[in-house]
Amino acid sequence: MKALFFAAFAIYGAAVILEFTGTAFKKDRLLKAAWYVFLAAFAVHLVFIVARGIAAKRLPLSNQFEFANTFAWGVALMLIVMRPRLRTDWLSVVAMPATLLVMTYAALQPMEIKDLMPALRSAWFGVHIGSAVLSYAAFVIAGCIGLRYLLSVKKGSADERALAQMDYISYRMVAFGFLFLTVVILSGAIWAEQAWSAFWTWDPKEVWALITWIIYAVYLHLRLRMKRKGKVMAWFLVIAVPIVFFTFAGVNTLMHGMHTYG
Repeated sequence: MKALFFAAFAIYGAAVILEFTGTAFKKDRLLKAAWYVFLAAFAVHLVFIVARGIAAKRLPLSNQFEFANTFAWGVALMLIVMRPRLRTDWLSVVAMPATLLVMTYAALQPMEIKDLMPALRSAWFGVHIGSAVLSYAAFVIAGCIGLRYLLSVKKGSADERALAQMDYISYRMVAFGFLFLTVVILSGAIWAEQAWSAFWTWDPKEVWALITWIIYAVYLHLRLRMKRKGKVMAWFLVIAVPIVFFTFAGVNTLMHGMHTYG
């Protein structure tokens, strides 16, 4: 199975190189090749996830490697769903590297398959962690769109219609991610009460999940109530992504708590 993982990793890397080269030299053939190579990487990645789940006899989401691996797959999935439906070819140049970045983090984690801890053997396991994958992936894609927006403004390479599309799609991705992060927090509270007899324990992971939720709640407030759009909101999305990554990886690395195994 390691061969499958590293094959997917290498093919993602090839897609990123083709995408950067095609963008730099404005070669449509290279950009088209990058897209098909990325789809091939995604397919190999999916085969790896299924194979690992079969080998582990559970959802492959129980430790930092498995979550990071599925997180990367979720970012790729968001790009694959959005690009043809919304004609967002411009998103690939930032979303493909984001997928590779998360895959790189996963590659640095221990890959051995372990049995689930007793606290994780719950019907809430798939709901809680699966929602976190979708939520974080949506926030990363929103940040990628924000970055693309800022680069387009700086270079003057996009018209007002294209910028408005970026602004709107990023808002929809945040709304999607915010919904699933709410599911993460609520399902986690119910699960915690069942496992540890307390809905909230101020565990570092819980605290940073709440901080992330508040940050994106502020974004939605500014977007919906204050009618803020454009460059300021794009910056907001870009700056918020490191908070998502810290909640995902930094807490587990730097802080000890009940989610240290996650």
